[in-house]
Amino acid sequence: MEPLRHECGIAMIRLRQPLEYYKQKYGSYAYGLGKLYLMMEKQHNRGQEGAGVGVVKLHARPGEEYVWRERAVGSQAITEIFGEITARLEESHPEDMSASEAELTAPFIGEIYMGHLRYSTTGKHGIGYVHPFLRRNNWRSRNLLMCGNFNMTNVDSIFRSVVAQGQHPRLYSDTIVILEQLGYALDKENHRIYRELRDSMEDPELTMAIEDRIDLRRVLKATAPSWDGGYAMCGATGSGDMFVVRDPNGIRPAFYYVDDEVAVVASERTAIQTVFGVQTDDVRELMPGCAITVSKRGEIDVTRILDEGRNERCSFERIYFSRGSDADIYRERKQLGRNLVDKVLDSVDRDYDHTVFSFIPNTAEVAFLGMVQGLEADLDRMRLEAIERMNAAGTLTADAVKELMRRKVRVEKVAIKDIKLRTFISEGDTRNDLAAHVYDVTYGVIRPGVDNLVVIDDSIVRGTTLRQSILRMLGRLKPRRIVVVSSSPQVRYPDYYGIDMSSLGEFCAFRAAVSLIEDTGRSGVLRDIYHECLRLADASDAELYNPVKAVYEPFTDEEVAARIAKMLTPPEITSEVQLIYQSIEGLHQAVPGCPGDWYFSGDYPTAGGLRMLCKAYISFYENRYGNQR
Repeated sequence: MEPLRHECGIAMIRLRQPLEYYKQKYGSYAYGLGKLYLMMEKQHNRGQEGAGVGVVKLHARPGEEYVWRERAVGSQAITEIFGEITARLEESHPEDMSASEAELTAPFIGEIYMGHLRYSTTGKHGIGYVHPFLRRNNWRSRNLLMCGNFNMTNVDSIFRSVVAQGQHPRLYSDTIVILEQLGYALDKENHRIYRELRDSMEDPELTMAIEDRIDLRRVLKATAPSWDGGYAMCGATGSGDMFVVRDPNGIRPAFYYVDDEVAVVASERTAIQTVFGVQTDDVRELMPGCAITVSKRGEIDVTRILDEGRNERCSFERIYFSRGSDADIYRERKQLGRNLVDKVLDSVDRDYDHTVFSFIPNTAEVAFLGMVQGLEADLDRMRLEAIERMNAAGTLTADAVKELMRRKVRVEKVAIKDIKLRTFISEGDTRNDLAAHVYDVTYGVIRPGVDNLVVIDDSIVRGTTLRQSILRMLGRLKPRRIVVVSSSPQVRYPDYYGIDMSSLGEFCAFRAAVSLIEDTGRSGVLRDIYHECLRLADASDAELYNPVKAVYEPFTDEEVAARIAKMLTPPEITSEVQLIYQSIEGLHQAVPGCPGDWYFSGDYPTAGGLRMLCKAYISFYENRYGNQR
């Protein structure tokens, strides 16, 4: 499939012992920095447009930096960032310092470490949009370093509330708006404590007392109720408090681990397991609507900030984004493949002798393993039934058994992901020819005109790669029939909670359904949906629903899949092409703990998602048909 972009990956570490402890036990003051690097690399799959690192030093002297930040753009951002940090460290020679000197002056050596991996879901690029973001102030407890894996669907209303407070954000983006909103609440928390203590203390003791009493749970409870979206958001103050908060529906993932040495949070459980050498059960999920906070003194608390909503943990995390090395995700992806066996066998008339099974590298490999195991189980069942029939008829012989055992599931690696070819020529057929060679094929494993070829992919979203690369590549082998299998259901609706799928017209399933509507003389349905979306633009949250479902209602999943196959098959392909999709029921059976499926079903978990869907349909309709009221 064509890569989906996803925002983003997070990693946070809070050291719970003095720096001297890590120097003595692990041989370096940079223990936390090294662990942060590994956690970011282990989550590199989550963002390759940019990365950022933030470090908070608790014991810096006035006049010396105590909030360090380094950011970079591009797929090599992690390497660039840590290369720069390493160069800075080599200049200062922290390993030759005493613990007190390292605590005071060594760059990027501190107690709080924050890492972020970015994929843009807004289309905005450049270093100015790379996390972490920093809100500066001369009082340490009012400095705020923030990053997150999030997308807010109600940024307009949050922006208006921030402006109504008298603030003037320098950019219009959900990250900046949230930073300023949190910063305002942090300022109020500082003022609250100041008012409590001002009659009994004077500076500098008063300032230190404020730092010691900052309660980030109050800050989050003052801001998070206004957020609509999916988020796992991280923050740290300059005085040493930190938090990670998760949205109430659990749309975006977050996991944590705590021991006597560290408190750690990441987007993926396996990143923590691998980097810290702990078992699955040692790493806990940060529950929806909860925040983990660590105070300046290192005290850890997990607090409910928002009432837990409906379980909408993102199923695309399990199908595609998260690393398949997680024990649960590995099992789920295998089951997704196994669930497709009956549909696949029906598509090739259960003809094992004339069918080759393969996968599109690399993310579909685990689903392929599950499919093959299901095929082998089916073949074993067929053998057993044949043996029982022959035994009952008295025709069971050694030769007959040998013939049964000869039949195998023909598994081959047909598709090979070739070197990354850049389609630098933008004109017509030449560009298409370059795109067709992103993949290569293994020749000689398909008998032209005789064998069927079944290939499984993890999802088919836009269809661009399928048309320009995969089908052209498979067509060179000239199989009798090409069956492309998607381990996920048809992606029919945009995502507004962190995946870069926001325009209706980009989905091949949506384009196919619109094409069927037009071909069957139902174009009035499209106009009716448009008017309903216009009406819902000013509706209350309680009135909102998904009118775009009407695009698909006249047709079965199989009819939509057949039209997608027709649309995406290049004219030069002589093989019959079929598409098979996972059912939504099959998805939920394979991934029972993460039922969030709005991109498949259209059942959005928040009002903000429904509002943005209506806007997307209005944009689609007016661009395609004009403003036909």
